Amino acid sequence: MNPAIAARLESLDIQLMAEATAYSLFARGACLALVHRSAEGFDSVGASAIMTDNGPAYLVWREGAPRLAAKGGEMPAAPEQVETVRRFSQDLKAALQLSE
Repeated sequence: MNPAIAARLESLDIQLMAEATAYSLFARGACLALVHRSAEGFDSVGASAIMTDNGPAYLVWREGAPRLAAKGGEMPAAPEQVETVRRFSQDLKAALQLSE
């Protein structure tokens, strides 16, 4: 990872948690996201999730209402959870300089 990206991630309190052949896992607080890497660098961010007792829960919308979908079911998403996941996703994309 180049120093400029590392500095942006650090300034946003986003940590690189793990790396595999073509993916990196980033986290901040209870939020996490997989990011695809190619030879040219980072190229796409997967869906951001928030950790729950049932593992990662992804923000989905059902009949206009936000829900957190995790293994074993769904639960209503509180407004602050929606905002936390959205802000993390936006900050991660900005740090990696990926388009929305």
